Amino acid sequence: MLFPRKQQSAEWLIVGLGNPGRKYENTRHNAGFIALDRFCEKHAIKADRLKFHALTGTGTVGETKLIVAKPQTYMNNSGQSVSEMMNFYKIPPERTVIIFDDISLLPGVIRIRRKGSHGGHNGMRDIIELTGSDSFPRIKMGVGAKPHPDFDLADWVLSSFTKEEEKLMKDAADTAASAAELIIGGEIDAAMSKYSR
Repeated sequence: MLFPRKQQSAEWLIVGLGNPGRKYENTRHNAGFIALDRFCEKHAIKADRLKFHALTGTGTVGETKLIVAKPQTYMNNSGQSVSEMMNFYKIPPERTVIIFDDISLLPGVIRIRRKGSHGGHNGMRDIIELTGSDSFPRIKMGVGAKPHPDFDLADWVLSSFTKEEEKLMKDAADTAASAAELIIGGEIDAAMSKYSR
C-alpha cells in the first residue's frame, strides 16, 4: 500500500508589512503589502488563507518551499503574527524576510540589510520585541520623508502615493520581488550589491 509522502515544511517565511482594509491600500505604510503582492504574482502564490492573524499562502521559488504572509493585526502589532508563524513552522529569523516602508528613503528606492535595529519603524519594533531577535533579512521600501518637520508622522505614513510615486513604487515592488528571490537563494550579498541604493 502506498502512503502519501509527508509534506516538507517551509524553509522560508516572506512577510510584507502593512495595514488591512481598503482605505489603507495605496498608503505609504502599505509598501510591504504592495511588494509582497508583486512577489506572489510572479510566483503564482495566493495569499488568501487567514492563519496566524495573517493572509498567508504557500509556494516555491526554484526548489525552495516558502510561506508568504500579510499580517492583519495592523502595523504596530505585526510581531504577534510573525512570531506565531515562526514558532509554528520552526523558521529562524535568518530565514524570515521582512519587507516594509522606510521614510528615510526616496519613493522607489529600496535598501536591503542582513539584520539591524527597528530604526523607529513600529512594525519592526514589535517583531523584534516579540521574537527577541533583530537578525531578520529586510527589504526597505522608500516612501519619502515628511514634507516638513511639523507634519504628523502618522498622517504622513497613512497618506496615499501620488500618481508619479505610484509608478515608482510599482517598479520598486518588482525590484523587491527580485531581491527576495536572491535572498531566498542564499545570495543576500548579491541582492544588496545589485539592488540596494
